[in-house]
Order: sequence, then structure tokens, then C-alpha cells
Amino acid sequence: MSEEFDYIIVGGGSSGCVVASRLSEDRGVKVLMIESGRKDTNKWIHIPATFFKVLEGGKDVTAYVSAPSDALNGRPNVVPQGHVLGGGSSVNAMLYVRGQSEDYDNWGQLGLRGWAYKDVLPVFSDLESNMVFSDEFHGIDGELSVSEKRYGHPLSRAFIRAAQEAGLPYNEDFNGAKQEGVGFYQTTTKDGRRWSAAQAFIRKAEGRKNLKIMTETRVARVTFDGTKATGVELEDGTRIVCKGEVVMCAGAIETPRLLQLSGIGNAEELRGHGIDVVHDLPGVGENYQDHMETTVQGETKDPISIMGQDKGLKAVRHMAEYMLNRSGLLTSNVVECGGFADVSDGGIPDLQFHVLPFMVGGLDRDAIEKHGIAIGPCFLRPYSRGSVKLASSNPKDAAAFDSGALTDQRDVDVLKRGVKLAINILDTPSLAKLITRRHLPEPGVEEDDAKLDDYVRQTAKTVFHPSSTVKMGTANDKMACLDEELRVRGTQGLRVCDASAMPNLVSGNTNAPTMMIAERCTRFMRGQETLQTTVT
Repeated sequence: MSEEFDYIIVGGGSSGCVVASRLSEDRGVKVLMIESGRKDTNKWIHIPATFFKVLEGGKDVTAYVSAPSDALNGRPNVVPQGHVLGGGSSVNAMLYVRGQSEDYDNWGQLGLRGWAYKDVLPVFSDLESNMVFSDEFHGIDGELSVSEKRYGHPLSRAFIRAAQEAGLPYNEDFNGAKQEGVGFYQTTTKDGRRWSAAQAFIRKAEGRKNLKIMTETRVARVTFDGTKATGVELEDGTRIVCKGEVVMCAGAIETPRLLQLSGIGNAEELRGHGIDVVHDLPGVGENYQDHMETTVQGETKDPISIMGQDKGLKAVRHMAEYMLNRSGLLTSNVVECGGFADVSDGGIPDLQFHVLPFMVGGLDRDAIEKHGIAIGPCFLRPYSRGSVKLASSNPKDAAAFDSGALTDQRDVDVLKRGVKLAINILDTPSLAKLITRRHLPEPGVEEDDAKLDDYVRQTAKTVFHPSSTVKMGTANDKMACLDEELRVRGTQGLRVCDASAMPNLVSGNTNAPTMMIAERCTRFMRGQETLQTTVT
């Protein structure tokens, strides 16, 4: 390709959309964003409740599958990721959760200047257009629409009451002064529709003459002149020149894979694949972290769950209500409610609940064809670590992916406490009167520690929050891949600003924090903010 660009963005997900929009505001530069998935034209993407159809359809999702793990009772860990313009924000459950202030203060304590909570809170607020809150924690003028529910299922309301009966406080704002408590989640929706990063940032930018968006296009590697990034090579062999900076936004699995294919990573491993080493950076692909959750499920006495609501005349009625009034069940993000609890007496929540108004099977379990409720306790700050490595030097080969899930017993112990709390919630009056029996785990399992341990390992699954595989860190940290301004150490003209840049996983859903990181990156690149760091 003879055309040259000032900036090339690899990946059109949540972070890529923010970066492409911001950089192309300067009409004096030429920006290219390359996304391996297709455009976000699938109608099911934009109706909140139908995101399950997108996940089941598979065209807009890529499933990364680890090798079978003893820690998961011989099961593989399957991690679906968005493979479409908007990335995860186009296929997720739309929860707007930032994590805890302590998460970012911890980043600061690691030596990362400019990443403490006081530094990132204004960025979150600048991005946000909150439909309800306008205070020190929230913004109202940003591009990212954050809304209250339009529909609340009776089982969601019952869970919120039941959790209070179990001793958890009510919390109307998980992103405010305190995260602890239960309530309805705010969502990235607007006027009853999903408000993905593509909607928020690309719709207004895609008509700009200085922004080119390539979809269904796969990058093979970043090209270099010495240690200076000069562009990208596509899988078909096409080379595209970048005069300024290449920005990696491909996600916590693809970004480290592409960096390693480009010669950035553990030198010994790269040479083993016959790859010329551009810079020995052993932390690339290490430090993989993800949120894992197990499940507690109860069968309801009456057919009140949403099971079957997507079939026959019921589906027709829901679609008519949605199309005519933007109301009803289809405006629901399905994972309507949940909350945060401290089950380890650490002073801050270490567990999150995702609650579904129906019983679920799983990626490796059959669907449960009975009405009920599913309560999913999820451990927020895992100790387990995994890795993303190359299987070969062939860019078309998937990564050698080891999630490391539940390899640290402490993660299992927290999830066991979460199961017990979820069972307690299920047994309180507001839910007990609706439940005929507990479906999972079988009654009595929680009374036998070995059986409960086995249950967690058999049922735990990802919550789709992979992170930290190209982490920020100080020069003293030999495994740190990025400096505080998200520049890849030992290189020039190359940055990373997706979830892989997190030094540690945040205590909550990762979509909003990923967009915050991307916004910070563009401010560094445009000289709007500087931490005066030096790459070494």
C-alpha cells in the first residue's frame, strides 16, 4: 500500500475506537485503524437483551481456548472476546463499572506516576455522559452514555432485597464513594440501545477524510527499522507505512501475540521460533489475569424467569414493544443487578455478583431447561497468573494460551466463600418464597470442604476480562513492558493502550477502565498531558 499514515491503530475494539476518534480530531494528521472483525452491523448487537445471540452466533466473537487444566478438573478455559468493530463493548453485558479507588492507588504505589485514583477519576468523568448522577464522581458531557435500567426483572428485584436480608447494604452507585453493596447496574446504553465504543466514538468520526477504517483485515506484525516502529505488515504481505506511532489496541491475548511476532518479547523464546529479536522484553505475554466466577442456581416454583422469552409469540411481542416504544424486556442488559461484598474481611470488596433471571448451563455444560435464577460470585483480585505465548512464527496460528485459572488455591478459597454467601442469599425470605429447590450446587456440597472445592473447580468460568499481559511498570521492574505513558520499553513509536497495559486487574468489569486507559494514551500522544517519563 503506497499510502502513508501518521498513526496506525491495531485493533478496533473499545480502546481502538477511542484512540481513532481522538487522534483524527486533528485534521492535519492521517489515521488508520485496522480491525480483524467485521463492521458492527449485526442487528442483535444493538438491542441490549440480544447480546446472547451475538455470543451464540460466533461470527462477532473469537473464542480463545487454553489447554485442559488440572486446576479446572481437566477442563480447558474458554475465553470469548469481541471480534467486531467495538470489540468487547459490542458484545458484552454493558455493565458500567470502573473498579475501586484502591485499584488505581495500588498502581500508584507500584511507582506508576499519574495513575492513582485522583489522576484517573477526572478522565473517567470526562468520558462519561451519565443520565442520573452529576457529582464529584461522574460526568455528564462525555461521549459514553451511561444509563439507568428501563426494565427490571422481578427476580432481579428479589435478589436485591434478599441480599440486603443477608446483610449486604443497598448501593445505588457502584462507581461512587463506596463500591460495597447490591443494586442495579448502570449500563452503557442510550435510549434503549447499546452504546458501544463504536457508537460513542466511531460513528461521529468515521466520516472524517483523515480517518481510514479497515475491517476484516488481519495484521501479521509491526515492522521496525532498528527499534523504531515503521508500520505494520498484513497477513497477505501488504506493508503499510507509519510516519508517527503505531498503537496496539488488539486486546490482552492478541496484543502480546502480535508483539512477539514482531520481535518484542522474551529473546530466547523468540529465537526458538526463528524470529529476529527487536528488543528483549521478557514480560510480554506474562502476568495474564482474568476474573473467574462460579454459580449458585435455584429453580423457581413458577415460570417467571426469562427462559423461553426469545421464542414464538413471546419473542414477537417483545420485539414489537421494543420497536414501538423502546421499552420492555429487550431493553434489559439481562445481567441487570448484582453487587460487591468483602468475604475475606480485607476491608474492601473482593467478590462481585453477576445475577441472571434464568438458570444457565455453560460453555461446557448443557443448557438448563427450567425456570430459575443464577447468582454468580466472581473473585475480583485473583492471585493466579497465566501466559500468552507463540505457538509458532506463523501469524495465522492462534496463541499458545494458558490462563492459569485457579492455579492459586487462594482464588478457590474466595470463590468457596462466595458460593456460601450466594446460598445464604438464595435462602433468605425474598428469594426462598420463589424457589422450589436449589439446582446448583446440590444441597450439602457446601458442608464438605473437599466437595465444595471440587464444585468450584468444575464450574468456574471466565467473566471475559483478560488483562495485564503487556503491563505498565517502572524501569526497576524487569517484567514491565510499558512506561507510564504506555510506550513499549526499548522501542520508539510504539504504544499499547488496551487491557493488557493494566499492571493488575481492576476490581470490576474492564470495559470502562480500558477506555480510560485509551483516553490517557491519546492525551500523551497529543501532548495534552505529560508525565515526563523516559523510556529505557
